[in-house]
Amino acid sequence: MATGGACLVWWGEPKRIRDQSCCKNVNEPKKPAAAALLRKLYYAVKPYVPWSLRMALRRSYSRRLRLQQRDVWPILPGSEKTPPGWPGWPEGKQFAFVMVHDVEGIRGVENCRRLMQLECDAGFRSGFFFIPEGYEYRLTPELGQELTRTGFEVGIHDLHHDGKLYSSHQSFLQSAKKINQYIKDWHAVGFRSGFMHHNLDWIHELDILHDGSTFDTDPFEPQPDGAGTIFPYWVARPGVTAAPKAGELPPGYVEMPYTMAQDSTVFTVFQERDINTWKTKLDWIARHGGMALVNAHPDYMAFEGQTGTPRTYPSDLYATLLKYVSSQYGGQYWTATTQEVARYFRDSYLRKRLAPPAV
Repeated sequence: MATGGACLVWWGEPKRIRDQSCCKNVNEPKKPAAAALLRKLYYAVKPYVPWSLRMALRRSYSRRLRLQQRDVWPILPGSEKTPPGWPGWPEGKQFAFVMVHDVEGIRGVENCRRLMQLECDAGFRSGFFFIPEGYEYRLTPELGQELTRTGFEVGIHDLHHDGKLYSSHQSFLQSAKKINQYIKDWHAVGFRSGFMHHNLDWIHELDILHDGSTFDTDPFEPQPDGAGTIFPYWVARPGVTAAPKAGELPPGYVEMPYTMAQDSTVFTVFQERDINTWKTKLDWIARHGGMALVNAHPDYMAFEGQTGTPRTYPSDLYATLLKYVSSQYGGQYWTATTQEVARYFRDSYLRKRLAPPAV
C-alpha cells in the first residue's frame, strides 16, 4: 500500500508490528511519482472534458486492463489469509456483510430515503457517506438524524470531492481541520476519500475510528495499489517502532477496505446487467470467512419511476444482491455497519489479543 511514508499496518501481534509487506501492492504503478503527477493533471482538466468522452476512454482502457489483471481481479489469491489469532465473527457467523454508500451529488441525496427503505425491507442497515463541502448539496440535519435514528451510519466522504485532497501535505492539513469539525458536528467516526485516493500516513490527522479509502484489489481505480486482504486491519501512526504495552493499542485507526467491486465499475464501466461479478466474489469471501464490503452509490441507481441514463443502473440489481445474500446465506453472515465492524475488530480482536495473560 503506497502511503507516502513509513505507515505501519499492524495485525495485533503482541510482540511485533507488521510493516507494509502485509499489504500486497499487486496493482501499484511502477513509477508512483509519475502516476501521481498524471492524476493531478487529470483532475485539473476533468471539469472541461465531457463525461461521455471520459467514460468512453475509461471503458476502452479498462476492458484491456481487465484481461491483463484477470489473475488478481475480482479475486486476489492470498488475500483470504486471516489475521493471526483471528477469533472469527460475532455469534460464530461465517462471514461479515457490510454495505456503504458514497453520496456524490443531488441525485444521490434524493435517492437516500428510497435506498434506506430498500435495505430496511430486506433487513439490512448500511453507512451513508456525505461530502461536507461538495458542489451540489449540503447534508441537512433532518436527513442525518433520520439515518442515525433508524440504525444507519453517517460518515464523511472527502471534503470537496474534487480529486485534490492529497495534492500536498500542507493543503491536506488545512482540509483535515475542516473535516474534523464535520466529524464532530455529524457525530461521525468514519471517513473515505473521494476516488479512493489515499495516504494512510496523512489520514492519522483525522479524528476517526475507521477509514475506508482502500480496497483488497482494484486495478481500475486512479490509485490502484491494493491492500491485499479481505479483512479489516489496524494502521498504526508513523514512528511507532515497538509493540505497545500489554492491553494497549498503538495510536491509529481501523482500515476497512472494500472487497467487492464497486457498482460504478461493474455497471457503468463494464456495463454488465447482472450481478454475477458480485456473486462470484461474495461466494469466495464467504468460503474464506472474510468481510464482504460493497460500495454502492445512490447517485448511480435508477429506482422505479425514474428514467435511466447512461450513468445509472436499475436499483433492482442491488436489491437482487441483498436477496441473494439473504437466501443463499441466511443465518450465516453478520450484517453490520462499518463502525460496528471496526469496533469489533479493535475491541474484540486487537485489545483481547494484547490483554495480559490470565494468572
